[in-house]
Amino acid sequence: MAYTDTLEVPATLQVLDHADTLRRSIAPKISQKHKSELGQFMTPSSVARFMASLFPPSTLQTCRLLDAGAGVGALSCAFLDRWTAGKFTFDQVEATAYEIDPKLRVHLEAALHRYAADQSFSYRVIKGDFIKLVTSKSLQDYPGFTHAILNPPYRKINSASSHRHALRSVGIEVVNLYSAFVALTVALMAAGGQVVAIIPRSFCNGPYYKPFRDFILSRAALRHMHLFSSRSKAFKEDDVLQENVILLLERGGKQSTVTISTSTDDTFSDLETNTHNFERIVFPDDPERFIHIPTSIGLSAIELSPAVRYSLADIGVEVSTGPVVDFRMKDYLLDMPEAGSVPLLYPGHFSGTGTEWPKQGLRKPNAIALNKDTERWLYPNGFYCVVRRFSSKEERRRIVASMVDPSTFGDVTAIGFENHLNVFHKGRQGLPAELARGLSVFLNTTAVDEYFRRFNGHTQVNATDLRVMKYPSRAALVSLGKWAAGRFELSQDQIDEQLEKLCS
Repeated sequence: MAYTDTLEVPATLQVLDHADTLRRSIAPKISQKHKSELGQFMTPSSVARFMASLFPPSTLQTCRLLDAGAGVGALSCAFLDRWTAGKFTFDQVEATAYEIDPKLRVHLEAALHRYAADQSFSYRVIKGDFIKLVTSKSLQDYPGFTHAILNPPYRKINSASSHRHALRSVGIEVVNLYSAFVALTVALMAAGGQVVAIIPRSFCNGPYYKPFRDFILSRAALRHMHLFSSRSKAFKEDDVLQENVILLLERGGKQSTVTISTSTDDTFSDLETNTHNFERIVFPDDPERFIHIPTSIGLSAIELSPAVRYSLADIGVEVSTGPVVDFRMKDYLLDMPEAGSVPLLYPGHFSGTGTEWPKQGLRKPNAIALNKDTERWLYPNGFYCVVRRFSSKEERRRIVASMVDPSTFGDVTAIGFENHLNVFHKGRQGLPAELARGLSVFLNTTAVDEYFRRFNGHTQVNATDLRVMKYPSRAALVSLGKWAAGRFELSQDQIDEQLEKLCS
């Protein structure tokens, strides 16, 4: 079947089932380059039905439905199938679907047309770029949608792109097409309008998504979040390795409790649902407004402990991204140390047993020349705590911390931290040994890992993530460091038990 061919649809087949058949037939024929250019990942019917089921009952007579980036129409079909089955009581539905890909629009038109036999249903399929079309006129000119269901494209957008300029013209600052689509959709909703969207979880934390979080949380109430615990199964046929969430937002709603549901994959066979106070989702004292997703009804060990309530500023510590960006300083990098050089540390230099430097076979430089061009990027040799910025999804912990011991490097005056490390320091100086060791022990506990996973859905650990976390007091961290001193290797059970004693 060609990309734009249509299929004969048995009379007994629901339109959504037909759309899913099309998805399975079309998706393999779309080149990876085309998918990447448009950020296209079509929605499986099981996910579409679940998303449509999240809309609450409504007393509205007329539903104005928006599907931005509609693809072959699976999400609109799931919504309309629920309406035709009597699950919604609207007298009339007016659907507006945007789709940029002309090959997919053929199928979208055909899918929506099958509902048009019912005179209480009308639709428009708008061809072109959703962002550019919507921002080309005032958002106040739109009638206000009552419902929206979307699986937006996932591609990043750079700061100088036409999309970013168009979005800024309507007060939206985002870094990705998916956040742009959701923000625009929220802006287009009528008061009380309901939005259901499936998007990557990456917006929940990190500095780049703070304007998006601020935009959404100031304009809508968060009603429901569904988390797929498997990274790869929600869009398994498209090889999407994002951790995805489904959101239900209410435009202008008063924020109250939030329903959190989880399932391993798109079969929803192990669906679990709990309700939480909003203060557990977005902490009231968090200026970054990180969005936490508790996966159990109970409080985490970190939340429960009155001993873990201190900011980094409280304990007199700072955290920064390693300043040495190697490709910008390649003229000064050395495979092995030599006269006039100092150590350059990468994540590969650290393991559970400490620091291995210099390291043979690392495939990364072990040293950097010390001169007037490099010295501003270096730290004095001393005790530090470092955390890898990236971990593989197979690793047991998201946060992997190590202590830097200056004795490893002999009598050198400075050391370099490569950009894939986060460094705990004080004014670009080292920390007391017990404090650096105590920080590394605390950050490697299971309790910290579980807490961190509630707001971080990807394998990157940013300095901002570490900055907004709460820590034990400085005295408690020093005590933890003294306990760990002299113990060559600590088991996970040992450090977890010690943190439990500290927090009791």
